[in-house]
Amino acid sequence: MERKVKVVQYGAGKMSVYTMRYVYEKGAEIVGAIDINPDIIGKDIGEIMGCENKGIKVESIENAEKVLKDTKPDIVIVTTMSLIKDVEDALMLCAKLGINAITTCEEAFYPQNSNPGITTKIDELAKQTGATITGSGYQDIYWGQLISSIAGSTHKITKIKGSSSYNVEDYGIALAKAHGAGLTLEEFDKQVASLDRISDEERQEVINKGEYLPSYMWNVNGWLCAKLGLTVESQTQKTVPQTYKDDIESSTLGMTVKAGTATGMSAVVTTTTKEGITLETQCIGKVYSPEDFDKNEWTIEGEPNTTLIINRPSTVELTCASVVNRIPDVINARAGYVPTEEMGELNYRTKSLNEYVK
Repeated sequence: MERKVKVVQYGAGKMSVYTMRYVYEKGAEIVGAIDINPDIIGKDIGEIMGCENKGIKVESIENAEKVLKDTKPDIVIVTTMSLIKDVEDALMLCAKLGINAITTCEEAFYPQNSNPGITTKIDELAKQTGATITGSGYQDIYWGQLISSIAGSTHKITKIKGSSSYNVEDYGIALAKAHGAGLTLEEFDKQVASLDRISDEERQEVINKGEYLPSYMWNVNGWLCAKLGLTVESQTQKTVPQTYKDDIESSTLGMTVKAGTATGMSAVVTTTTKEGITLETQCIGKVYSPEDFDKNEWTIEGEPNTTLIINRPSTVELTCASVVNRIPDVINARAGYVPTEEMGELNYRTKSLNEYVK
């Protein structure tokens, strides 16, 4: 591509501070920005990024279609919510207009196994208009590509175990609430944990209705199985509240999370496959205490056993860098809803993004 890649930022909150800066620093440009928050609408994106004005003001979500039609971006970065149903309108709008989109929505990493209805709807429309829609972020490398790469150096695998922790304070109120942060244990059991105490048949019915609430690892396991060529036989999820002995202030929730109430949750997803390989993965998202820190640990059991541990990863920055580095892959990919496991290795971009666009 001879010119700069043109990007619209959809969601101008915490994550966009990094995605927008990274877009500029990778030789692309922001041509529009959209948000729902009245405190942000009308601001120049430079103010949000903490730099000089860029001449691009944040527009209301009500004007999203007009912004996209007027600016004609090559791709839209959606950094809003964590569930595919919550970003459906944004992704469907992009698909309708034939505009590529990449989102940090965690379920969007592999929504085929948690909300096939919405995924199929987006896929069919995107194929008609020539758009590519996908989800990426921290999980693209740290829960996906790193593990599949280690698998490639393993003779025989019997089990893949994974665990990742993150501070819900870093990602905004929607994510914090999705993890049950601030709920009493009774509320957590009713609103979160009870959804997993159902049979496989009942769960599939909920999934088919588009009403399932997957943890992040639910979609990660689907991505890994697709990447490794594994056939899923069964998949279950169990959520457990996390607590702390003292009160913790949450700026994201705007409240004090009382001692003994839920600071967040741990979710364990177990997947069995026809090939005899079991995946047992856990994500721990909570309002951090002073002793907590982000940690990513994966073990592949078999011949040989291999363990990978990453302490204190800069999860937010890694998420945003992954999204921006994926932009050429998305533009180059086939039309439809395309998970990144189909796009090949996520690479560092030494040159401007447009130089990687075919």
